[in-house]
Amino acid sequence: MNEVQKPVSAIRSQILQNPDMILGDRELMSALLEADGGYSEGRNIVDLRAKLVERLEERLNRLEATNRTVIAAAYENLAGTNQIHRAVLALLEPNSFRGFLAALGEEVAHILSIDAIRLGLESGSAIPGAHLGPKGPLSGLVIALPRGGVEEYLSDGDGRPARRVTLRRATAQADDLYGQNEALVQSEALLKLDLGQGKGAALLALGAEDPQRFTPDQGTDLLSFFAGAFERVLRRWLA
Repeated sequence: MNEVQKPVSAIRSQILQNPDMILGDRELMSALLEADGGYSEGRNIVDLRAKLVERLEERLNRLEATNRTVIAAAYENLAGTNQIHRAVLALLEPNSFRGFLAALGEEVAHILSIDAIRLGLESGSAIPGAHLGPKGPLSGLVIALPRGGVEEYLSDGDGRPARRVTLRRATAQADDLYGQNEALVQSEALLKLDLGQGKGAALLALGAEDPQRFTPDQGTDLLSFFAGAFERVLRRWLA
């Protein structure tokens, strides 16, 4: 008798310690439900069917929550894609460099919902920080950077090579680009631009007041596409 009871006691103890071992096993639950037939009447026995339904409801709720998260992310990605496409079309529309800068500083900034936008161009002749844009409201849109200024700004002095797209909180160097708007910029998206052989490096900076607008854990695929489209249009105007 003891030889029979000992393994039963061990199994019972194991089940009590880990009830999911049974509740998560479909075949075992099915066998228990079939065996439950005539024993539940008049006995103080746990209703396995009710427990199984409860567990299935929990799984269904988790599945629905996951689906909602996936759908929300898909809509957000679609909205972001539409924004980038509209911004690229806005840059392709102007037939003059002044019109291109106006579209960048006004329409593109509005489409992307950013608070400050700057185009930094490395120059060996202009004073760093000088305005290179045409006179008027657009003069501060294009900023002169020293040779190597793009890499220095992107790396923020940490020595790491600059990536194509950098998303981060604004640093102490922000006033080099944004000037009087520096206090408003709490996070930024920095797009490294390739203007072609023989030309200096360039940088497109998108600044936002919201410190969580651009963070390192966000995806950069859409902004990488925008950077590629932007630099191709800019090359045409600087040729």
